Amino acid sequence: MVTGIKDIAHAFEAAAVMRLLPARPRLLGLGEPTHGEDTLLDLRNDLFRRLVEQEGYRTIAIESDCMMGLVVDDYVTSGTGSLDEAMQQGFSHGWGTSAANRELVGWMRAYNDGRPASERLRFAGFDGPLEITAAASPRQALTALHGYLSARVETDLLPCAAETLDRLLGTDDRWTDPAAMTDPARSVGQSAEAARLRLLADDLVALLDAQTPHLVTASSPEEWDRARLYGRTAIGLLRYHHWMADASPARMTRLVGLRDQMMAHNLLALAARGPAFVHAHNSHLQREKSATRMGGTLLEWWSAGALVSARLGREYAFLATAVGTIRHRGVDTPPPDTVEGLLYTLPDGHRVIDTRRLATVLGGTRPAHRVSPWFGYSAFDPAHLDDCDGIVFVKDLPQG
Repeated sequence: MVTGIKDIAHAFEAAAVMRLLPARPRLLGLGEPTHGEDTLLDLRNDLFRRLVEQEGYRTIAIESDCMMGLVVDDYVTSGTGSLDEAMQQGFSHGWGTSAANRELVGWMRAYNDGRPASERLRFAGFDGPLEITAAASPRQALTALHGYLSARVETDLLPCAAETLDRLLGTDDRWTDPAAMTDPARSVGQSAEAARLRLLADDLVALLDAQTPHLVTASSPEEWDRARLYGRTAIGLLRYHHWMADASPARMTRLVGLRDQMMAHNLLALAARGPAFVHAHNSHLQREKSATRMGGTLLEWWSAGALVSARLGREYAFLATAVGTIRHRGVDTPPPDTVEGLLYTLPDGHRVIDTRRLATVLGGTRPAHRVSPWFGYSAFDPAHLDDCDGIVFVKDLPQG
């Protein structure tokens, strides 16, 4: 079996990835089984560079706040601000402190310098403005959408004045109270003001749609794309806050599902713009349902990858990443009967595996599901072998 696995393991490079796929996908997703490891991000960066140079990809999207990501996109496309500002203001989840993310942003800015707009690389966050401890106020997205429309359509077509939005929104700390994540009674998401804001957001997006013929000529493509992002984000955030205030047993299932739904909507918008390379946790990009336990309760929901795949079919591709050891986290040599254990026999540090041929090598046997001793690492689920187009295997993750 070891010999057979060596035959289906290839160098981790763009050409080898593309040979696994029937055609160049509009969205190519690369998952990771854990966050915060720059070794994995370095591999991501290297693959993106090769996809740019060899396959014509121009956009990278990562699991970070879609609104904050606009700061990074402005920097890499036009040099707005500084690299330090882009890293501090353009990433959520603490990703801005990553050396690998800094290297990516710096390389993209250098690549774009002096190039025409049609050839420039683009950066996008595709997560909602959500953190583990809080959800953002809908203020930024709502007011940006209102401002875009008020500058381009007749005032009497607008459903409200900017002052009305400001009054209904109130202070932002009403929306971002960390206690609301565990106590629905602390959320303002089902208040009378929030209900009114949901209707106004819907009306603003409806106006955006109704005025499309005019707006696409009265705006640059960039302004139009961002206006639609503001609309998606405003509606998604208000819906998320609504369910934060829900006290039913389905509350957390709805919230995790809504997050991936916001991700999917952003990815589909990027796919319409051209081929994009996407990086996030495996659980967000896989084609199967995702699952996790919170407080002893099993939550299951359709991932962003599943939602996007249902729409794009073969124009969506997904590579899962599996890791052998993360010794500084207590994840030691994998058992030999797991997917990671089988791949750990490979001599190289990182390879891309043809999962269709791997099934043949396995001869109908199903490997065991590895049990991770560390909550931050999600082992590869062998039930998902048919779900992904390939596996990127990284033998050992060094500390640092």
